[in-house]
Amino acid sequence: MNVAVIPARGGSKRIPRKNIKEFCGRPMIAWSIRAAQETGLFERIIVSTDDEEIAEVARAWGAETPFIRPPELSDDYAGTTEVIAHATRWLTQQGEQPSAVCCIYATAPLIRADDLVRGWMALQSGDWAYAFSVSEFSPSVYRAFRELPEGGLGMLFPEFFLTRSQDLPVALHDAGQFYWGRPLAWTQGLRIFESHSMPVPIPHWRVQDIDSMDDWMRAEMIFKQLMGEQAK
Repeated sequence: MNVAVIPARGGSKRIPRKNIKEFCGRPMIAWSIRAAQETGLFERIIVSTDDEEIAEVARAWGAETPFIRPPELSDDYAGTTEVIAHATRWLTQQGEQPSAVCCIYATAPLIRADDLVRGWMALQSGDWAYAFSVSEFSPSVYRAFRELPEGGLGMLFPEFFLTRSQDLPVALHDAGQFYWGRPLAWTQGLRIFESHSMPVPIPHWRVQDIDSMDDWMRAEMIFKQLMGEQAK
């Protein structure tokens, strides 16, 4: 069986109550729940939270909240892997035997069900521990600069100064939407950004971290455009 786990703690500081703040007509977390539901892949969709209000909203939109996340996994330093490992161990203790556990971020309203399906297929395509969403840096990270201590600028990769942009290596980054993983990979704490993980590409125009209100407004504009295109 496949299980989706959506981490959603209540202590967001930069955007208070971010996980359940209204985004284009629904609580933010509702879009992640909807995407998981639309895949038809998950026997259970669980929200891992320490916050009762978030739990109530999650249940109202069709997810389960069968446990309250412990305090040691609810502060600013709790990592995603540890949170998903906790949920995976809880499932095992209940007698469940998931074949795959997919972490879906609560603040990923641009996520699509078909991308989650592609992630599932990528995980099944070989002996992979994880399959997760990635996107290309735009512009290329190999054109990046840093400010020098003595003033002025220096290239991070000066060896690529004369390389044509089309000849630069492709650099990827975490798209911050979903992470399919084998149960043992989660519980053993295997690092995600390693050679045992399969990348699932997402176009960079459909990827948006939401850490500030500027990010939020940009994400809403992209979302509304996508919804308008689907309605045509």
